[in-house]
Amino acid sequence: MTDSRPGDLFKPGDLVNNTYRVEAILGRGGTSDVYRARSEISGRLVALKVLKSEFSTNEDYLLLLTREEAMRDIRHDAIVRYSENHRTADGHVYLLIDYIDGPGMDKKLKQGPMSADDLLVICKRVCEGLQAAHERNIFHRDLSPDNILLRDDDPAQAVIIDFGIAKDTNPGAETIVGNEFAGKYAYAAPEQLAGKTDARTDIYSLGASLLANFRGKSPDIGRNPMEVVQKKAEPLDTTGVPEPLKSILDKMTQSNPDDRFQSAATVLNALAGNPFDTAENEPLLDATVIAPLNAAVKAAAQAEPVTAPPKTTAQKAPPKPAKQDTKKSGMALPAAIGGVVVVAGIAGAFAMGLFSSAPSLPVADPYRLSIAKAKDAPPRAVGFVPGEEVASALREQMQQQNGTFDLTLASGAIAESWGQDMLTVVDAIDEMDAWRVSLSGNVAEIEGSTTSRPVFDAVMAAFDAGAMGALSGEPDLTLEAIILAPEKLDPILNTFADCGPLTLVNRPLAGYGPESPVIVGGVMSSEESRSALANALSAIIGSRPLDIDVDILNSTLCLIESVLPKAPSSPNDVAFYQGDQDNNPNPTGEFLVGENPVIDVEIPADVTDGFLTVSVLDVSGNVFHLLPNINRPDNSVEALREGQTGPVSIRVAYSIQESQQNGGLAFRVDDSTLGKSKILVIHSSAPLFNEMRPTSESATSYSEALLGDDRNMAARIFSLDSRILETLPR
Repeated sequence: MTDSRPGDLFKPGDLVNNTYRVEAILGRGGTSDVYRARSEISGRLVALKVLKSEFSTNEDYLLLLTREEAMRDIRHDAIVRYSENHRTADGHVYLLIDYIDGPGMDKKLKQGPMSADDLLVICKRVCEGLQAAHERNIFHRDLSPDNILLRDDDPAQAVIIDFGIAKDTNPGAETIVGNEFAGKYAYAAPEQLAGKTDARTDIYSLGASLLANFRGKSPDIGRNPMEVVQKKAEPLDTTGVPEPLKSILDKMTQSNPDDRFQSAATVLNALAGNPFDTAENEPLLDATVIAPLNAAVKAAAQAEPVTAPPKTTAQKAPPKPAKQDTKKSGMALPAAIGGVVVVAGIAGAFAMGLFSSAPSLPVADPYRLSIAKAKDAPPRAVGFVPGEEVASALREQMQQQNGTFDLTLASGAIAESWGQDMLTVVDAIDEMDAWRVSLSGNVAEIEGSTTSRPVFDAVMAAFDAGAMGALSGEPDLTLEAIILAPEKLDPILNTFADCGPLTLVNRPLAGYGPESPVIVGGVMSSEESRSALANALSAIIGSRPLDIDVDILNSTLCLIESVLPKAPSSPNDVAFYQGDQDNNPNPTGEFLVGENPVIDVEIPADVTDGFLTVSVLDVSGNVFHLLPNINRPDNSVEALREGQTGPVSIRVAYSIQESQQNGGLAFRVDDSTLGKSKILVIHSSAPLFNEMRPTSESATSYSEALLGDDRNMAARIFSLDSRILETLPR
């Protein structure tokens, strides 16, 4: 649940349309907020998705919300049920949605790894919902853990939500987001970055989401757009994922969409236990296929029978007797069709360790084991172990902390002391707050973090004393401060600042405590950039609340922001007035179609020299120079004051009536330039440019002038101030 804020449209207790009593705010998004409310007529809980004020009169966003409402035609338990749109008396638009009482997979992800069994159940359930949507040629495009809820915390009742940017490919359908990228970088399919979307895109995103929840952490997407593209071309790391989930995820998340499952139906077929052919990419239904054995399995089949794995001192049972695990590690092999042995199925079963109870252990190649413990969560162990004695010891360690395990007995190319070395490593690192041990053969990746200096020193000492034994690898151990220094977040803000500087609001001098909220302010170029920033910050701030309170600007404004000279703000201010209403003040800076914005620059008493440059960066991609221009070439503060002392208001955009009298610039809002424009006020020691700029020019031309020889580099920039002017439809 999210805390209510003064700026929220609805507050707990509000009655919407005389029907729905608001109980809480569930979450905030870039264009809308979602509230939980209860019908005072029926008592039914509902979710109200409300467009933010700035979008409630925008036809594009209204169409997006209307198309989301059209999802009500899809009736499936795995897809949230939509009702209809409403508009409040004061013009706010909201969508009525069924309330799902249960956590999102994003919340489960923060709590730590989920079991493979639960994820297989979720995969089946969500694919059933996707199949219903895909049959109507509707693709979600933003499938991620936060868009999958578990009703009553039950994996079998997973529900897909938020079809707000779903793409409808039916003839005549309008797609507001178009073919541009939509979704979250962390879970988007590689082709989605280029705007390509179909059923296979959702399949990839679901697979990436399931893998994240198995790991208990979000995917690493890189630090900048170039790294995002590079990482998306690489296969997802499914090391340590048990079968059959591993093979399913590998197939779902192939970087080439042609190599993936081609539909939700084919995923469901594979989940039902039907083998699938990676070459032809279709389920092998009733066909009998003779396929070559996996090389490792073939070698094992040709070797002399082994009655038991050789015992070494490394694999002796610990002094404390271990409980016998009664859970079966395999499953029954389906009967061969028509009495013919399906060799491919047997090879796959051996490779997955399904016959581990037999006297001869199958060969695992690669030989992998993953053990992880998230902060304030029980540990989990998944993968291969070389014998029942080692398995029992590891199970006991997991059970002592209410952890879970999914272990398969297998032989492989590992050191004789592998089992004991692994147990020693786990025992050494177990006192840390969060840790991960991932083994592939004899190579170990070990990560751990703690806020306790004694624990950190003890673990470091254990590894310095040789706790790894025959295993190779460098432990990556971190001593985290209880107080998070703001300076640690600055590099991330600088990396993702794509439209001007990003700042920490109410930056704490003493640092962020364990529960202190991290609030980011500034401007960004897109919702995708904001999402990527959120992912990057979340990896650093841990469980601290995060609020990215930024304005999303258009590409023109961001282009200029990137080349503007760096300078502090000042007491210089911008004031707006209604030229068509006797110059009445307009403190909001919002103007409707047909209205006449009047703009004043207000300078304080102590600003008496230098030069003022005032420009409007228009939403259409143009720049209008209000001061200086051909009609008003002298922009020195001395000339603008005209002998006046004290604070002075300098008019730079006039009412239509004033313009007719003095020839000054005047504007009237029309419906071709709706959106956010920016007023820039630059105070410099000399004229900003060597020559007079045209009254109107393109943003590109102005950017080149700021960077090139046109700029008067001798001019010292004292300050740079700005204010947003927004034009809206009637």
